[in-house]
Amino acid sequence: MTDIPPTQLRGAVDLSSLVRKKTAGAPGPAAGVPAGSPAAAGAAGADTAAREVVVASLVVDGDDANFGQVLELSRTVPVIVELYAGGASPALERVILGYQGKFVLARVEARLNPQLSQDFQVAAAPTVAAVIGGRPVALYEGELPEAEARTVFDQVLTIAAQNGVAGVARTADESEPEAEPADEPLPPHHQAAFEAIDKGDFATAIAEYRTAIAQDPRDTLAVAGLAQVSLLARLDGKTGEDIRAAAAQHPEDLEAQLAVADLDVSGGHLEDAFGRLLDVFSGLDPQGRNAVRTRLLSYFEIAGADDPRVASARRRLTSLLY
Repeated sequence: MTDIPPTQLRGAVDLSSLVRKKTAGAPGPAAGVPAGSPAAAGAAGADTAAREVVVASLVVDGDDANFGQVLELSRTVPVIVELYAGGASPALERVILGYQGKFVLARVEARLNPQLSQDFQVAAAPTVAAVIGGRPVALYEGELPEAEARTVFDQVLTIAAQNGVAGVARTADESEPEAEPADEPLPPHHQAAFEAIDKGDFATAIAEYRTAIAQDPRDTLAVAGLAQVSLLARLDGKTGEDIRAAAAQHPEDLEAQLAVADLDVSGGHLEDAFGRLLDVFSGLDPQGRNAVRTRLLSYFEIAGADDPRVASARRRLTSLLY
């Protein structure tokens, strides 16, 4: 297996000394596989690679003391190591975080960590390398444009996958499933109305919603709830066949037409209900018109103001009223 092509490397460094010092006592490479090669990393680490590992952060500060932990992490997720001077590269961090856990970035201040600087043979800062399965792969020195850096890291992922290191790092808050937000308790009268509806006691539910509205006329949920439960109460004990038969036999009977409109709304046929009542509106006396207007307004509450059918019916009602 070959390393990343030299055309993608700038000032590649020999990291074999790091392999010898940091992986002492680790199983040796498979027969015929050169020590320090990515294939050797696969032979040593493929069996231990996990699909997911929980980490405190996708960007860690490495030093001479804790780098053994970084090497161990690299058996699950490839680690990009940046040995910097003065300040770490925000552009590199941005690129690595863009891989969404396919890499962990270990930042090492070269001047304060002479052992790692020696192991990585840092001649210029920043020096960037990868560690895969506990073994390093030289990448480049200096800064790369983000697009070019992503090309290098895409190749690192290919090498890592070929060697059985294809895990994903997740931070603790990402790994834990988000708890579903607890439902906010209903106001007392709303809760009482719901319980009454469950029992089929529509009269009590109507009374509870009316009390809620009396206490707060701006309680739009109570207004909509009252309209809905009032519809249920009007249809309670009736059959659709009987309602439609009565309306057909007595087309002049406003209550029969209102009942059919209730039936249409209960079945989601809002346009039919609106059209039926608006068609008869002009021929009604003032009392009948007021009954139709009141019933339509209750339907508007049930459907919601955002429903385009409501907007159309409201415009037509307004034109008939004025």
